[in-house]
Amino acid sequence: MTAPRLRLLEARPSLVVALAGLLFAGVFVVRLLAGDAADAYSMLYAFPVALIATTFGIRAGAGASLLAVALIVAWTLVDHITLTPLGWASRVLPLLLLGILLGESTDRMRTVERGRRRLAAAALLHREAIEINDSLLQGMAAAKWSIETGSVDAGLRTLDDTMTRAHRLVSDLIRRAEMDDRAELLPDNEVARAAD
Repeated sequence: MTAPRLRLLEARPSLVVALAGLLFAGVFVVRLLAGDAADAYSMLYAFPVALIATTFGIRAGAGASLLAVALIVAWTLVDHITLTPLGWASRVLPLLLLGILLGESTDRMRTVERGRRRLAAAALLHREAIEINDSLLQGMAAAKWSIETGSVDAGLRTLDDTMTRAHRLVSDLIRRAEMDDRAELLPDNEVARAAD
């Protein structure tokens, strides 16, 4: 799943939980009302487990897997079903692995995305620092040249303009640096510029 889709799911956690709850309930009702022990309806729990693991990560994915297992246990108790060890393993292990592995993958993707955004923000700041350095050096060189050629007033004006620009640019960088670990909140267009 791509990062924009993950963000869409993360933006509506209550909707995800409600949808997963409906899926769990629907599969449980189908399991109670239809088929027999040989039917694989219990594998439909993979949908809500995957939805929760993809949205919330490994802990929630493991919890959703355990909920699916608990619903399978409830089904066997309500319908007085006896499963063999292989029958239990074939129903429980895939659901547990799905919730844990998919949740772990989701957590890793989020970690990688945060790292990518931090690197992009650092690259953007580095590029801006170089541009500031070049701009200030050009302004000071122009001021020096004007003073050396006898145009002291023009040189002082250029130096004054350069200092004003330097103050504005550095103040902007300091303000942005006070974002602490929130560098990932940079607008996507600035992050894209940094990644070029």
